[in-house]
Amino acid sequence: MLTEKVKSAIQDIRPSLQADGGDIELVSASDDGVVTVRLTGACGSCPYSLMTLKQGVESYLRQAVPGVKEVRQA
Repeated sequence: MLTEKVKSAIQDIRPSLQADGGDIELVSASDDGVVTVRLTGACGSCPYSLMTLKQGVESYLRQAVPGVKEVRQA
């Protein structure tokens, strides 16, 4: 159930990443609230990818999906 909610929330932020030449893929979402994603395209090699992951993706997912505690990069 958490996985489906995270997939839906990722669709909301995907256009912002794609506008900068990147994208995001959900790798996994565990029952303990740890979500693993893969940033691809320009986001995969950007020196600011960790900032994007924590301040952008993690912040949004924690707000949008109850139960998400942390987002990690694959």
